[in-house]
Amino acid sequence: MNGETTWKSAVSDILGRLPQEFTLADVHAHNSELSQLFPQNKHVDAKVRQTLQILRDRGALEFLGNGRYRKRTSP
Repeated sequence: MNGETTWKSAVSDILGRLPQEFTLADVHAHNSELSQLFPQNKHVDAKVRQTLQILRDRGALEFLGNGRYRKRTSP
């Protein structure tokens, strides 16, 4: 990586500011910040959802249903 901000790092930074349990709407509340970081992306909502799915698949998040998530703590 060449030091550029990635979607994973940007969304992870936002998640670090949210409580242990949060909603998709909580993350989308930061869409303007993400739009500034990634001005070429015109589909921020979809990219946020995709990034949350990747973090879920990697075990960093648990999907609780109905747009609710829980951060998993490291052992």
